[in-house]
Amino acid sequence: MSLISCHDLTVRLGGSVILSHVSLSINEGEIVTIVGPNGSGKSTLLKTLLGAVTPAKGRVETADGLRVGYVPQKLHIDPTLPLPVLRFLGLPKPVARDAAMAALERTGVAALAGRQAADLSGGQMQRVLLARAILNAPQLLVLDEPTQGLDQPGSADFYRLIEDLRAELGCAVLMVSHELHVVMAASDRVICLNGHVCCEGAPAHVATAPEYRALFGTGTGGALALYRHEHNHSHDHDHDHAHEAAE
Repeated sequence: MSLISCHDLTVRLGGSVILSHVSLSINEGEIVTIVGPNGSGKSTLLKTLLGAVTPAKGRVETADGLRVGYVPQKLHIDPTLPLPVLRFLGLPKPVARDAAMAALERTGVAALAGRQAADLSGGQMQRVLLARAILNAPQLLVLDEPTQGLDQPGSADFYRLIEDLRAELGCAVLMVSHELHVVMAASDRVICLNGHVCCEGAPAHVATAPEYRALFGTGTGGALALYRHEHNHSHDHDHDHAHEAAE
């Protein structure tokens, strides 16, 4: 069943056409990743699907009562604002302490509950944002370049966490990513965007599509096999790195 879809979407910002004739749908339980060059409209597409941007043309349809968890690309918190992590999870509406602690535990950062949110590293903040996003047991988890600024081991571990959460929550995942080698391993479906949908499909199909290669070259063709090799042989190493990053 489709959780969210858009049909013939055109979006204009500041007089410029950012997205043109975009149609797509996200189905229950699947991991879909949007890739594309800088300025291709990836974040704008997410914001339009979530209702934060109004399209000039076309429509967005969502399943009745759809629960969405959202992890933004980055979130600036005023360093002068006293805001412990546990309190941050209770914004904008209060949440039970047990539920908040369980979410932090699940994303590996329960030890940070009393820390000031403004003092967290990039990797720590992303895991806190992810904990906040899963508080309402979302049917759809939306992530905008969630591993930007993380090193490769930390990034790989974060994507594995997303896969685990998808299995546990039974949710679909829609994310924007610039890490092509990870996308090719972690996604059920890839959408290549450059103001319009250039191509879409299973990762192996998209990696060989002329439109994808025109944007990214041919160097990512073996990325799927490479990442699976890394995934199988360095899980413990990656986990240790990510654990250190969360300390």
